[in-house]
Amino acid sequence: MDHLFKLDNQHDIEPITEDLDGWKVIEGQPTMKTWIMRTSNDGSMISGVWTATLGTYHAVYAEYEFVHLIEGSITITPDDGEPLIMSAGDAFVVEAGFSGTWEITEPVVKHFDIKL
Repeated sequence: MDHLFKLDNQHDIEPITEDLDGWKVIEGQPTMKTWIMRTSNDGSMISGVWTATLGTYHAVYAEYEFVHLIEGSITITPDDGEPLIMSAGDAFVVEAGFSGTWEITEPVVKHFDIKL
């Protein structure tokens, strides 16, 4: 069994172009694309790339997600909290149970790891 993988296969994968489960457009006409580039050997994690255009989504998270924002800017506001601005270069975690808005203020490219 292999244990080390370079994730350089994005252009070989057809992206998911539908809005993700738990994500609903609430302002503008944003679009998203998701490339799942690797599923862990035990099936408990997925890793990939996500892009989004300008607009606002309301998102409800069922899983833990680690994010490294490669390009763009997002204002993330929990339903019961204060907004946080994330910009290119930032890394952050969204815990399962999060509910709030993602306002895409500059087109976004992010790397993600999601625990299933």
